[in-house]
Amino acid sequence: MSYLSVSTWSLHRILGPLRWTVWNAEAGIHETNEQEQPQILTLLELPAAAAAYGYQALEVCHFHFPSTEPAYLEQLQLAFNESGVHFDTLLLDYGNLTSTDELRRSADLSLIENWIDIASQCGAKQIRVIAGEAPPTDEAAIQLSAQSLFKLAEYGTTRGVRVITENFKPLTSTADSSLKLLEQAGEYVGFITDFGNYHGPDKLDEIAATAPLSVSVHVKPTYDQDGVPDQAELISYLNKVQEVGFQGAYVLIYDGPGDMWHGLERVKTIVEPYITAR
Repeated sequence: MSYLSVSTWSLHRILGPLRWTVWNAEAGIHETNEQEQPQILTLLELPAAAAAYGYQALEVCHFHFPSTEPAYLEQLQLAFNESGVHFDTLLLDYGNLTSTDELRRSADLSLIENWIDIASQCGAKQIRVIAGEAPPTDEAAIQLSAQSLFKLAEYGTTRGVRVITENFKPLTSTADSSLKLLEQAGEYVGFITDFGNYHGPDKLDEIAATAPLSVSVHVKPTYDQDGVPDQAELISYLNKVQEVGFQGAYVLIYDGPGDMWHGLERVKTIVEPYITAR
């Protein structure tokens, strides 16, 4: 059944801090950096706030975790449970499964497994893993990524976390490459279709091709300078995913000016008629 969700990316200006991972090639290790920013809402407070705004689920970017210590993850799971909001997906925004550097790829796989463990400990149903940075026409890279996703999915099964990927970054920037990847990776690997990540004249057809295989769609409209979504364009996307039988989370994405909750409300008003279950 369909339901309404929101990504923490849509609230990044009020969540903080931003923590991100980079690969130190010289040292052969990952390094984590952190950027301080004004914090209006903590991650622990977010599930209750999302519930108050009428959302049934959340997707949480990995860089919004202020801590990955077991005690904090237990608190986070409790916050979700008490709010009645589902922790659908942990969005891991780091890792390159198609790196030609075997040391880097092996290290990235270990890092992803660690984040699968984190997802399990805080009650996330899924983890979104980036398929790769190679071009979408690189057949060998698609096969390599599919093999890695399959292994990660097996690992995730032991932790109660489903591994999914997305039309995000070069390898899955086309529906054709995304479908090839999913076919080779197997049924245990899921997908997210992001409205904003397909480009070109066949965009609507590409959305239609992967939406039926997706656990969620990222509802990312085109915004004007005031943060007002292109309603006609967005409705064409929503009509298309409904037409092809999509049943899953409609995850709202907003990164325009002004209050982020208010910006999300503009999108929410357009999306709500397409939600078949609350």
